[in-house]
Amino acid sequence: MRLSECRAVLTGASGGIGLQLAEQLCAAGAHVLAISRQQGALAALLQRYPQQLRWQAADLRTGQGRQAVVAAAHEMGGVNLLLNAAGVNRFALLEQIDESGLDDLLSLNINATLQLTRVMLPLLRAQPHALVVNVGSIYGSIGYPGYAAYCASKFALRGFSEALRRELADTAVDVLYVAPRATRTSMNSAAATALNLALKVGMDDPADVARSVLSAVQRNLSELYLGWPEKLFVRLNGMLPGLIDRALRKQLPMIRRYSDANTKEPLK
Repeated sequence: MRLSECRAVLTGASGGIGLQLAEQLCAAGAHVLAISRQQGALAALLQRYPQQLRWQAADLRTGQGRQAVVAAAHEMGGVNLLLNAAGVNRFALLEQIDESGLDDLLSLNINATLQLTRVMLPLLRAQPHALVVNVGSIYGSIGYPGYAAYCASKFALRGFSEALRRELADTAVDVLYVAPRATRTSMNSAAATALNLALKVGMDDPADVARSVLSAVQRNLSELYLGWPEKLFVRLNGMLPGLIDRALRKQLPMIRRYSDANTKEPLK
C-alpha cells in the first residue's frame, strides 16, 4: 500500500507512537483522521498539515464515540487504512490494580479496538484494497510479571488479529499485527522506566517504531515484531517456555521492588 494513497483512521493519535504515525503519514502525502480524547500535541501538526490532517475527539470506549469516528470517516470520503494504536499500560502486580483500573485497561485495549474495527469494516471492505493495523506488544507473546493485565489485553489483540486476518482472507482487507518492544513514551510510569533501566532493557524511540510500522504497511506484511533480543525471546517462549519461566523467576524480586514504587516514593 502506498502511503500517499492512504486515507487513514488513526486512534491514539496524540500519544507517543500515534503522534509519530500521524506526522509521518502526513509527510508521505496521506490523509489522516486522527482520533483522541484530547488534541494535545496534535495541535502543531494540524497547523502544519491543514489539508491532510483532521482531528476527531472521541472516547472509543463508548458506542457514541465510535459512531462519531465512522461519521467522520464517511465525511473524509472513505477509509482504506485503520490504525488501532490507542491503548493504556499499567506496570503493577495484578493485586495492586483496583477494579476500575483493570476495567478501564481492558475496555480500551480490547473492547474499544474490536468494536471500532467491527463498525469500520463496511467502509474498509468498500475499498479495492484496505488494511487494519493493530498495534500490540512483545508482551502479547510473552507473559511478563508485573504486566499481567496488559499482557492479557495484548495476547487478546494478537489472537484477534490472527483470527480476523483468516476471517477476511477472501476479501480485499488485510490485517497487520505489530509488536513493539519497550518504547520511550509517557505511557510508561517512572517505576516502569526505572525497572527497564535496572534490567538494561532496550527502549525504542517512537519515531523509529512509527517508521517500522509504516514500512510494514508499504510491504503488505501480516506481522511485525520489533527489537533484539526480544524477537528471540518470543521464539524461545513458544518453543521452550520453561526456559523463560526460570529466567523471569530470577527477576521477580526486582520486579516486585519496582512495582511497589507505583504506590510509594519513586525509586532513584
